Amino acid sequence: MAALLIRRLAFLPVLLVFVSLLVFFLPRLAGVDPTLAILHARVPERNPDPEVLDRIRAELGLDRPVPLRFLSWLERLARGDLGYSYVTREPVAGLLREGLAVTATLVGLCLALAVVVAVPLGVVAAIRPGKWLDNLIAIGSQVGVAVPEYWIALLLILLFAQRLGWLPSAGWRGPAYMVMPVLTLAFRPIAYFAWATRAAVIEAMRMDSFRAARARGLTRTRTIWVHALRNALIPVVTLVALWLAGMLGGSVIVEVIFGIPGIGLVLYNAVLATDLPLIQAGLVFLISLAVVINTLADLAYVALNPAIRLSRPQP
Repeated sequence: MAALLIRRLAFLPVLLVFVSLLVFFLPRLAGVDPTLAILHARVPERNPDPEVLDRIRAELGLDRPVPLRFLSWLERLARGDLGYSYVTREPVAGLLREGLAVTATLVGLCLALAVVVAVPLGVVAAIRPGKWLDNLIAIGSQVGVAVPEYWIALLLILLFAQRLGWLPSAGWRGPAYMVMPVLTLAFRPIAYFAWATRAAVIEAMRMDSFRAARARGLTRTRTIWVHALRNALIPVVTLVALWLAGMLGGSVIVEVIFGIPGIGLVLYNAVLATDLPLIQAGLVFLISLAVVINTLADLAYVALNPAIRLSRPQP
């Protein structure tokens, strides 16, 4: 485990430099002029004065060669200086921190609900494969995978907010506001986690260790829940890590529909306003966070099953 952690930490700076390079030059490859983006974010001027543009370039150092600007931006990034938003003129780090706190709460509740619901469903389906309950869970999983989040969100709003009036339709000001967004975002991972748990439990029940536990006199139910489930948690950990990394940046649809001030909505508004410092810092931050989460997931695999060898095979 220590060797795996050392290798990942050694590779992380190289990956972050590559990501920073890509994020820095991507707007320029798309033809976005940072000076025009700054001016349009502050003054809705269609035909700006060239002298004003030159002055802004000189003030922000945008008249320097691109390689020097990238090195300067990378140096500030390494110090944690993410710059200021073109639109609000607030520190980008503060905007990302506030958005991440909201999104982390939303995603954490969603994944906790998905694991609590999906793992028992997957085990129950694996105990009696091919029976009516297994078929029902399979149909539910297929529906969960196929139905998009925006459709679920609109359906929940129509039912619980418009028709029944039980829940608020938008905002993030208390537990009642969290119910529909969490249900919307959890619907699809529940389907994936349940089906992955079912497959892993069935595979674990075919292993020699499962038969040995049964031979020692343990009941079938206890052997499944104690021994088979431990091996079944490995693919679930994989999926949780992947969904956690993806949801932190991919919850934008749910956040826009429900008006949740998370990091997805922050970056969505930044794209609409061509707020380059916020877009670039947000992308670098989310990708770095995804790398850290995946590294922690790899360490969790080893903790759950020491027989897994993620290191280079020995000759």
